[in-house]
Amino acid sequence: MKVYRCRICGEVYIGEEKPRSCPFCGAHDNYFVLAKEWKLIQNESLSDISKENLRKALELEIDNTNFYKAISEKSKDVYVSSMFKGLSKVEREHASTICKHLKIEKPDSKVGLDKAVDSDRENIEEANRREKRAVKFYTEARNQAPEEEIKEFFKALMEIESDHIILTK
Repeated sequence: MKVYRCRICGEVYIGEEKPRSCPFCGAHDNYFVLAKEWKLIQNESLSDISKENLRKALELEIDNTNFYKAISEKSKDVYVSSMFKGLSKVEREHASTICKHLKIEKPDSKVGLDKAVDSDRENIEEANRREKRAVKFYTEARNQAPEEEIKEFFKALMEIESDHIILTK
């Protein structure tokens, strides 16, 4: 058995081989390193543009966390409910990781909880729109970030949210 760490969220995974994606944040396997090689990189100071983009990302991730949680609780379809329960957990991990970068406590927010409707099809379509907006935003944020760690973080989020688009088609 080996111990791995995700460079995006910092969570630990134990297994014979690294996973294809992080079970916590969804980052692809190339973001995993052996735990003994992992180093916590913390920027002493972030650029104003990175701080602003991380704040916007936090709002986006919290809204999606709550929206997906609401769908998982509302849907009568076990597959749809399960998918959105998983997506909600991944988005929550993104929000927590953003808070680590900003060195703030995660805000308690109910935004997004009231946006789920009774139609699974409509909720899935809205989720797909949200994920496409997220990919667009994270692409822009990555291009604007002067810090390499933040560039990598936004790149990973672009990849993860792109996976979610495929899932919600």
